[in-house]
Amino acid sequence: MYWDVIDVRPMDNYRIYVELKDGRRGYFDVSPYLEHGVFKELKNTAYFAQVGIVFGAVTWPNEQDIAPETLIAGLQPIDGEYHSAFA
Repeated sequence: MYWDVIDVRPMDNYRIYVELKDGRRGYFDVSPYLEHGVFKELKNTAYFAQVGIVFGAVTWPNEQDIAPETLIAGLQPIDGEYHSAFA
């Protein structure tokens, strides 16, 4: 799928850098989800940093994930300087 995530990296303040297969990239703020159910575990910054990709989706080891449509709807642009850090 074109919305498959090809790169994800933890950022400060419970945000993640995301790059999609179709070339879109930006950050997603996970903080609004941290008080809900299984996402509470993400408040542990060491655990939050274990973010990864499984079958093109953003996931964590204990099966927390961000639905692709939620990710795309919340994706925010990042300035060019930050992009260059990942080049």
